Amino acid sequence: MLPEIWNSPYSNDSFPVYAEDIDAGGEASPSTTMLSEAARLLKITIVGGSIPERSGDRLYNTCCVFDSDGKLKAKHRKIHLFDIDIPGKITFIESKTLTAGETPTIVDTEVGRIGIGICYDIRFQELAIIYAARGAHLICYPGAFNMTTGPLHWELLQRARAADNQLYVATCSPARDVAAGYVAWGHSTLVGPFGEVLATTEHEEDIIIAEIDYSLLEVRRTNLPLTKQRRGDLYQLVDVQRLKSDS
Repeated sequence: MLPEIWNSPYSNDSFPVYAEDIDAGGEASPSTTMLSEAARLLKITIVGGSIPERSGDRLYNTCCVFDSDGKLKAKHRKIHLFDIDIPGKITFIESKTLTAGETPTIVDTEVGRIGIGICYDIRFQELAIIYAARGAHLICYPGAFNMTTGPLHWELLQRARAADNQLYVATCSPARDVAAGYVAWGHSTLVGPFGEVLATTEHEEDIIIAEIDYSLLEVRRTNLPLTKQRRGDLYQLVDVQRLKSDS
């Protein structure tokens, strides 16, 4: 798994410059071509962080998932754009250049059923609940939280999404570069289905290697049978995409 916007500086000025045509592939998308080749040669599944994607006259923040044959299995366009304004701290308006994606993304891989979110997507528990309801074992969130929200919310949100939905959550952040225009918090992390931090980094360049045991999902869901205890007579979350496909 790679971090968010790993092929480009994180700025609205840079997104159009570094954007690639993923659907065209080849020389039009050297980043995804490289990931496909790496997945094929190493026989691994790659959740390819995200890159700026150019599609027609629109730009997206897009994550590609490749299987061990190098085939593109899924493409997730960031659904919730990072438009925030904390006076005196940070202002960033992704929607100045990027278009929001329209589709939740869940993909069956050789290493389990994976839901994909990108950075700000992690703040919206509804997306994670939909992924859990669709049978996800793991949700991957490439992200680049900043020095304001990172210390307060980065680990908190990962643990909340994992504990609420009783599944694994993995995040990957860029390392911190204090000279950059946008300074990332770092702290890539793997969280287990009980909300426990299984592995993490500091803010320097690093790699996490950890084992995931999906049999623990059923153990935790037996310990705390939250799905069975939900009060569907009082509240419900509608999976709009699945509802449309069933109708």
